[in-house]
Amino acid sequence: QVQLVESGGGLVQPGGSLRLSCATSGFTFSSHTLRWHRRAPGKERELVAAISSDGVNTNYADSVKGRFTISRDNAKNTMYLQMNSLKPEDTAVYYCGTVVRDLGYWGQGTQVTVAS
Repeated sequence: QVQLVESGGGLVQPGGSLRLSCATSGFTFSSHTLRWHRRAPGKERELVAAISSDGVNTNYADSVKGRFTISRDNAKNTMYLQMNSLKPEDTAVYYCGTVVRDLGYWGQGTQVTVAS
């Protein structure tokens, strides 16, 4: 079955960095677009970044452009989100997701807290 498992979250000070990972299994990783979303307390889930199946095309929410970088390693079936210059407003649960055969799949999420 399709599985996505996020890791790498934690507590970091403003201005710090974190690298999230999304390990996957159960589908042909190299054939699917992948996405990072986040949900902050009291807010709806929002798209943070997306990456095409070959890793060539990426797009980002305006709020993270220039600070976050999405990448993938198709040999390891893993996607990453490098987050730099973190701000308190980046505090959220971060989820990786994909669509396989018209069904959406998400991981359990990893908490990122940016606070001094």
